Amino acid sequence: QVQLQESGGGLVQAGGSLRLSCAASRRTFSNNAMAWFRQAPGEDREFVAAIGWKGGTTYADSVQGRFTISRDSAGNAVYLQMNSLKPEDTAVYYCAGARTPVATQQTELYSSWGQGTQVTVSS
Repeated sequence: QVQLQESGGGLVQAGGSLRLSCAASRRTFSNNAMAWFRQAPGEDREFVAAIGWKGGTTYADSVQGRFTISRDSAGNAVYLQMNSLKPEDTAVYYCAGARTPVATQQTELYSSWGQGTQVTVSS
């Protein structure tokens, strides 16, 4: 079982930035997509951003232009740079590893999940 571990969450003021990191216990996802999802209190988990094994990316409309997803060349870490943060970005952010090499927004294609890291944006 591959483990994914997120880090980098915290409390930030609106307009600020945070960088989330996710490390996989093995290089299982070096040829597959990885992604970030988030879940706010009382809401369903929603897609944020994904990156494929060749570097192709896709973003939710709500974060396009503010967030940037990247991954390391070894294939066992993924990052989310979050700029111009808004209070509505407050959520638990989850890292996920997919069963497909292409970046996708389809939740059902992600087979491994981290425990999540809290991001709180104050107004």
